[in-house]
Amino acid sequence: MKHLALITAGLMLWLSLASPAQALFTEVTIADEAEMGREFHQKISKSMPLVEDPMITDYVRGVVQRVVDAMPPQPFRVTTSVIRNGSMNAFAVPGGYVYVLTGLLLNLKTEDELAAVISHEMAHVSQRHVAKRMEDMELATIGSYVGLIAGAFLGTGGGDNSRNLGQALMMTSQAGAATAFLVYTKANEVEADHVGLTYLVDAGYRPQAMAETFEIMLDKRWGMTGNKSLPSYLSTHPAIAERIDYLRTRTKELSPQVLKQRADNSEFLRVQAVIRGNLSDPTATLAYFESKPTGEFSCLDYMAHGMVLSRVKKKAEAAQAFDRALACGGNDPLVLREAGGFFFRNGNFEKAEPLLKKALVRNPRDPLTLFYNARLLGEQKQYEQAISTMRRVVEEVPHDAEVHYHLGRLLGESGDLFNAHLHLAYAAIYNHDTKQARFHTDHATGLARTPDQKQALEQLTETMQQHSDS
Repeated sequence: MKHLALITAGLMLWLSLASPAQALFTEVTIADEAEMGREFHQKISKSMPLVEDPMITDYVRGVVQRVVDAMPPQPFRVTTSVIRNGSMNAFAVPGGYVYVLTGLLLNLKTEDELAAVISHEMAHVSQRHVAKRMEDMELATIGSYVGLIAGAFLGTGGGDNSRNLGQALMMTSQAGAATAFLVYTKANEVEADHVGLTYLVDAGYRPQAMAETFEIMLDKRWGMTGNKSLPSYLSTHPAIAERIDYLRTRTKELSPQVLKQRADNSEFLRVQAVIRGNLSDPTATLAYFESKPTGEFSCLDYMAHGMVLSRVKKKAEAAQAFDRALACGGNDPLVLREAGGFFFRNGNFEKAEPLLKKALVRNPRDPLTLFYNARLLGEQKQYEQAISTMRRVVEEVPHDAEVHYHLGRLLGESGDLFNAHLHLAYAAIYNHDTKQARFHTDHATGLARTPDQKQALEQLTETMQQHSDS
């Protein structure tokens, strides 16, 4: 929690550079926090890989909201995002913006543990720790922290260019002097533990989970292993053992009824399986499954194993894993969806169709199930129904490049060339392919005739401009 707290505080200082005249912080108001949160969210939304899968995002938002509902009234509406990043962490920023990393979801064992991390981070926000640290820096100019801030942020991206630039900026910054101001103090962390545990208990979660989660993070070195792009000083966590002891002591003082609280873990495990199969590092995930005794595999394990084997092009082994998943979980709409999607992508439409149709019956609102069924309809030349179904998917995941791409293809095959180029342009925008976006926008412009088409083109142009500014 602490190394990303530093990044969080630093980023908000970085964003403030847009107003050069504001060189010093003397007082940070609630309005300032709201504005900083909005600017931070805009920046991170354009710079970090946010997860679009509604199954994952809706679940995490639900856990966050359960914690928020247990808190005193806050001056901000909470906005939750999931970032695809292997670090075992979550962080919250002023203004009510909460970010959970996939590495955290992958390495915890229960929803109670996830809620413990979220409760701790929300306590930092409710107690205005970042704002107070910024006020403490009133004697320091913002410019002296630019290298540290940009270096810490860019270092999380994982790409070689970002990493090299981040390291170069770090070398030219006053990193050592700035670190003392940007990190949360020991008092901040202790208060967040104390207040966060109250939020966790009041939300009906297992209170023991907070100390247990800290122990997991400490054992895993806070997610730093294998993520060398993060500066090493961000991994320091003084007095964590003392904090664990405090949490254990306070937990023992709670009533037996409170100590029995715990969350239903079923949805957490399903989300975790999807992340392990689709969003984790494939090499690490394959090693995880190779080290796990086959007798301990659940249906979800077989499914996730099949998903990651498919990602590394081991089709025969993936097919066997999915068959095992179907053998024990053939009525689970998630297993049906993932198995059906695998067989569809590999051209086995005959095997995919009954699986995907059964998944749709069992979960008719799931966007990915709708997506594959729309593509099946397209293969059968049932364009009207296919397009209608795919438009429903776009409504659920409006920024997904693959969905716009396949909708564009369906529209093109049906003869609607304007809308085909329109959605292919959106696909290119969300894939950060400026050349292709302009190509399809130019073609859509040449085909626009009706007022509705011209209005749709204006919206496309505005979206393309917003993304080019990033």
